[in-house]
Amino acid sequence: MSPFATIFAPLAAVSDVLWLVPLLPLLAALLLTLRLLLRRGGGDAGEPLTAGIAGGAALAALLLLVLLDLAALGGELPTHLAFGDWLRIGAVPVRLSFVLDAYSLPAATLVTLISWITIRFSATYLHREDGFQRFFLGLCLFLAGMLLIVLAGNAVLCFVGWELAGFSSWLLIGYAWERPPATRNALFAFITNRVGDAGFMLGIGLAVWSVGTLEWVWLAGDGSMGKVTIRLLAAGFVVAALVKSAQLPFTPWIGRALEGPTPSSALFYGSLLVHAGVYLLCRLQGLLLQAPDLMALLAMIGLLTAAYGSLCGLVQSDVKSALVFATVTQVGLMVLCCGLGLFWLAACHAGLHACWRAYQFLLAPAYMHLVRQPARPLPRWLANWRWGYTAALQRFWIEPLANSLLTRPTLALGRDVRALDERFIDPLLGAPRDDERSAASVAGDELIRGHGLAGRALFAFANRLQALENRLLLGDGGTLGRHLRQVGHYADAVEALLEQPRYLMLMVMATFVVIL
Repeated sequence: MSPFATIFAPLAAVSDVLWLVPLLPLLAALLLTLRLLLRRGGGDAGEPLTAGIAGGAALAALLLLVLLDLAALGGELPTHLAFGDWLRIGAVPVRLSFVLDAYSLPAATLVTLISWITIRFSATYLHREDGFQRFFLGLCLFLAGMLLIVLAGNAVLCFVGWELAGFSSWLLIGYAWERPPATRNALFAFITNRVGDAGFMLGIGLAVWSVGTLEWVWLAGDGSMGKVTIRLLAAGFVVAALVKSAQLPFTPWIGRALEGPTPSSALFYGSLLVHAGVYLLCRLQGLLLQAPDLMALLAMIGLLTAAYGSLCGLVQSDVKSALVFATVTQVGLMVLCCGLGLFWLAACHAGLHACWRAYQFLLAPAYMHLVRQPARPLPRWLANWRWGYTAALQRFWIEPLANSLLTRPTLALGRDVRALDERFIDPLLGAPRDDERSAASVAGDELIRGHGLAGRALFAFANRLQALENRLLLGDGGTLGRHLRQVGHYADAVEALLEQPRYLMLMVMATFVVIL
């Protein structure tokens, strides 16, 4: 028995509460949401508690993971844990399962450590910002999502984390929601990432149909799947990984994502979220190795993305854009390694790159004060290559192409649905049109009108009820109205009688008699 096993074996019991690791930041996000809804914690006085809730959850999750790392060194930690079923897709159960292997444990520890450092940094960086609580809410949601991605034992639980991380990314890209560029960039990133989500859902559906399981450890099958099934199954997850890691042709969204505050850029697009696709490819290596042509495609895409990122990064004039294209280049090299079958090298590269890039992004606001020499000029070969320089400066025109293929059709579809709603659905339900609302507001003498079939029917029914009420209660000849007025006269007489002092004293004495 190794000395580590003797020392750290008792720590294996911590695995029984592994579910607390992603749950802690999720509970912190829930608490921050309640404070935000109740309008608590605003102003300078509430900032320490807000940052403390987020930082405390991250630190507690980090300590639990450190204990699990020590238990893994002793060799006493199981690699696959399940805490029961939480839903069922047809006949396939979806388990609340987690993996604790050489990929997930280091990745989860690194994710929590970088998140905790970023939260501590953000407490000072975002001091007196209007959206202070919203920002830390987004960070907690992101941490919970990333922990689910790297620790999930099956595709569905990983997809939950995938969506949580994507939602928090959209939330913080549009952090300054009052600025139109922020909302436009958030929409662009959101729509692009929905393509990857569709691929992920396709992979889940094909896994249920072809393999009959959603657990990562069994997703590769037993070798009996057909070649077409393997390629379709792997292709869905590969598309999800390429989109999340901003590989060609889905790269443009990551440049737009820099609209958010610098700490979120460091956490999402510099160190952690951009590596989620690489982690997914490493997790699926057993399946990808059965599709060599798909791996060749991965290698080609990674190489092209690395070349694209390096060329575009040479012509950037601001720090964050240069850093994000350097990130795209490095992640492209990781995808190239995955395509060549060097998954262990891609995982090690991702971990080292995440640490270094997080440091660079967090230091980016201070670069202007730290750097005393002018920016490095363009390489001579690129300056003399006019077409290449123009293409790199325009980012090879991929962004306008993606805008034309994704954002504009989506916005046009939204306008068409709104027009359909205003022209057909609203009149049928009785909702007034905009011109009728304005006319009614100008007239001022007609507060309620019936529109459409449903509106006119309800308006007629209301008129009948009003007529019945007028006849029974308010009309001069109404029988019920006369009886009610007579009862009212009697009640007035009794009230006037009880207001006299002698009757009031009599009521008080009667009350004491009842009590005694």
